[in-house]
Amino acid sequence: MVADESASEVLIIEDDALLARLYAEQLRGAGIPAVAVGTAAAAFERIAATPPALVLLDLSLPDANGLDILADLRRRGGCDVVVVTAHGSVNVAVEAMRAGAHDFLVKPFPPERLVVTVRNALALGTLTRLVDRIGEREAYCGMIGRSLVMQGIYRIIEGAAQSRASVFITGESGTGKELAAEALHARSPRARGPFVALNCAAIPRDLMESEIFGHVRGAFTGAHTDRDGAATRAHGGTLFLDEVCEMDLALQSKLLRFLQTGAFQKVGSGVTERVDIRIVSATNRDPLVEVEAGRFREDLYYRLHVVPIHLPPLRQRGDDVRLIARHLLDDLASLEGKGFRRIDAAAEAALAAYRWPGNIRQLYNVLHGAVVLNDGEVLTLDMLPAQLREAEARLLKPATTGAPPPELDFEPVADGEVDEVGGGRDPDTPGIYGAEGEIRPLWQVERMAIERAIELCGGNVPRAAALLGISASTIYRKRQAWSEAPTDP
Repeated sequence: MVADESASEVLIIEDDALLARLYAEQLRGAGIPAVAVGTAAAAFERIAATPPALVLLDLSLPDANGLDILADLRRRGGCDVVVVTAHGSVNVAVEAMRAGAHDFLVKPFPPERLVVTVRNALALGTLTRLVDRIGEREAYCGMIGRSLVMQGIYRIIEGAAQSRASVFITGESGTGKELAAEALHARSPRARGPFVALNCAAIPRDLMESEIFGHVRGAFTGAHTDRDGAATRAHGGTLFLDEVCEMDLALQSKLLRFLQTGAFQKVGSGVTERVDIRIVSATNRDPLVEVEAGRFREDLYYRLHVVPIHLPPLRQRGDDVRLIARHLLDDLASLEGKGFRRIDAAAEAALAAYRWPGNIRQLYNVLHGAVVLNDGEVLTLDMLPAQLREAEARLLKPATTGAPPPELDFEPVADGEVDEVGGGRDPDTPGIYGAEGEIRPLWQVERMAIERAIELCGGNVPRAAALLGISASTIYRKRQAWSEAPTDP
């Protein structure tokens, strides 16, 4: 079985006709197409005719063992499976998860939980199929990273590159916005044309119009000759406007008219010119905040923001930091004529533990400095700057150093005090022991510890998971369970 890309139907395999109808109506009410069958035979007949996007499988069926059906579905491939079981058979559900089920539901469950579980499974299946189409890539048009979020970005670039639509790239400084713009150009039908990049933050405002549209001789003091602007130079190719939110409002109006008509006039000229270019914009700010503050035109924003791409900060990309560091080390060793071939485990741990406020640009500079000042086959921890070594040491030995987790913005607890997890002095914040020494259930302690870690990590779940010594998926699953049943573990 190979699911169609457009498949969105949920197939419910449930022998209780009333429950099957109830599940189907609840999903349809949430806008999710669903159909129900009562036997394994009917299910496989339906699957052969219309491959579903997801199967909701009751493990107790009259004509087959639920785990055998799951194994058959997994062999056929093409869709995820959520299993349904009775309260007394949770161990069977756990066995089903080990056999490849995406998730499980224990009867009885509220409609909200059914809808959330199905939506999450459908979303994961869609993303997985997108990643499968392009494969897991370590590199893409100069961009390095095999994390799931980067695989999704590669897919967006691949699709958007073939169109003429304007693309708006957002992300912190140093995340690789210009590389993404170059990838859009390189994968587009305009690849043989020029790629012209203009940094709107680096050009004086009174010269910006001339930089974009050009000028004629005598247009202003210092204009000794006619000069083509970036728009003319990019004819037949791509014009990349980096930090576009820095552009003056008056020039934003002229840029909007240019985007609408494809025509412009050089500064000091009355002659209208036309060019054929594709616009890609970028900013390290939140463009909607700039619009609300009146610093960026709303109509221009919607003109540029046709296909959005958000590049995540390096600290949210998991093991990509190690992969990028290895690639950069090879390039820098060749550039500087050094013999480095690899990074040792302690140095890689330090690189992974650091928050990288300057993102990939900062990582490049740190490694460049290490390569310039040292030599050898292996880049070791002692070759890295002090702040990275300290971060790695705090991560490995928090109990002996008495320091907080690396790069977290909070003060160490003073002697004789404990935080909310341990139970503080404030009677309104009793901590794990509750009021007057009452012991809290273990699941509540766990929840408080996880939520506190996420708070201290600025909302960065993967980083909180790393510091807690668990997987990020465990945190996501627990938070979903808490949101659905806040009074239960």
